[in-house]
Amino acid sequence: MASQHLWGIDLGGTKVEAAVLQADDPTTVLLRERIDTEAHKGYEYTLGQIQKLIDSAAAKVGAPPERIGFGTPGSIDPDTQLLKNSNSVNLNKHPLQKDLRTLLNIPVEVANDANCFALAEATMGIVPDVVPDSKVVFGVIMGTGVGGGIIVNGKPINGAHSIGGEWGHNFLDESGGPCYCGKTGCVETVISGTALQKFYTSQSGKQAKLKDILAAAGTGEDHAADATRERLIEMFGKAISVIINILDPDAIVLGGGVGNAELLYGEGRQRAVEYVFNPTCKTPFLRPKLGDSAGVFGAAMLVA
Repeated sequence: MASQHLWGIDLGGTKVEAAVLQADDPTTVLLRERIDTEAHKGYEYTLGQIQKLIDSAAAKVGAPPERIGFGTPGSIDPDTQLLKNSNSVNLNKHPLQKDLRTLLNIPVEVANDANCFALAEATMGIVPDVVPDSKVVFGVIMGTGVGGGIIVNGKPINGAHSIGGEWGHNFLDESGGPCYCGKTGCVETVISGTALQKFYTSQSGKQAKLKDILAAAGTGEDHAADATRERLIEMFGKAISVIINILDPDAIVLGGGVGNAELLYGEGRQRAVEYVFNPTCKTPFLRPKLGDSAGVFGAAMLVA
């Protein structure tokens, strides 16, 4: 029966992925399947790809979904009901949730992909393993951009403007320069992987990937790498301390390519402690458990 299943879709710029989980034990994955989004073919084509994927998955699990959750880049504006802030630009300014409900003729829940990451890790990922009594969890995405999600009592906090958790567009430092959002010095312009690589180039005149820059730091041979490493530690500490001061979460999960950096769990966390409004800081910084499954599993948990 379909009611025994939790369905989730992770809608990305290059692929659409479906997951079907067992409702009474969401850690049991019944099916995962993905197809290319082919976003360059337009919005209507993307809707068609979603329908195609769901039909294929339904045939394999033996029943269509009764309800379904979607993780998307960007978020649904509460006033206009149009998708906004998506780097998959063909989705912006469209009533995505309404169109999906019409297309599939079932209840549809939509959340930002960072919220889905946070929800999955908070409910079925690393947080239950390490801090099982957590009530408030902040999930961090640090990669080519910076985003985040807030989970309270197992539910994502979207907020009045549907921007809950968007710490990537808080002001951090003028040196970050202009952001695509129209502001200057956003967290994303300072400690995203893209921003850190740009900073390294400005200091050295050379281009390199962040993992290579961090590997070169401390060798005594690349002062620009040293400066980039220190910038990441210092600015990450400042930025995440604001989250701790405001939310005081039971756990923080660090995701994304930059979030893999070992130094964030040691020196980065210690630098944050220096800025937290408390003599000590017991907030654990956790490595995600679910890998690239987190987004689609979180989408499924939207309808749990």
